[in-house]
Amino acid sequence: MEVPVYRAEDTRLRAYSIERKTKETQVSVALCLDGGEAAVSTGIGFFDHMLTALAFYGGLGLHLEAKGDLEVDGHHTVEDTGIVLGQAFRQALGDRKGIQRFASAYIPMDEALCFTALDCSNRPYLVFDAEMPQPMIGAYDSCLTEEFMRAFAVHAGLTLHMKCLYGKNAHHITEALFKSLGAAVREAVRITGTGVTSTKGVL
Repeated sequence: MEVPVYRAEDTRLRAYSIERKTKETQVSVALCLDGGEAAVSTGIGFFDHMLTALAFYGGLGLHLEAKGDLEVDGHHTVEDTGIVLGQAFRQALGDRKGIQRFASAYIPMDEALCFTALDCSNRPYLVFDAEMPQPMIGAYDSCLTEEFMRAFAVHAGLTLHMKCLYGKNAHHITEALFKSLGAAVREAVRITGTGVTSTKGVL
């Protein structure tokens, strides 16, 4: 996959490109907050599906390629993807002027109902309350959803609260969480003014 490069001098878009290499993973992300196509490849089919859903419901342009030590397990790939996507999100937001900042969303999926509330506060925090009834979803470890959300929130500078109100199927719960994150992100990054949405005058 060819990941596009967004350049700092292109002020027409709120976008950022980044690549991170470690001994465990190599992750490339091009993120545009103002829309575009989604193309995702991580080597973990269900995770690709979740990231694509996040981009779709978030109104995001996302090209993401991750190669990791999947012979060990998916942990490094999922967590490092959260780190790099969060870094791209933080940079694409820039000074955060004009954004709505706060948003929330409920998303049902069959028997499951999940909720996300977030604040583009530049004060990273995660509250995650979602028990997974099954340990695996295909080749994806259910517990990695929390690891991804923590890495994304910390590196994006989000205060992020996520909760599964009820559900019996880990696939449905996880998908509702990713979709609710996307729906909340879409609203939070929407330009609604010109100044910073804060009594402090800065985020």
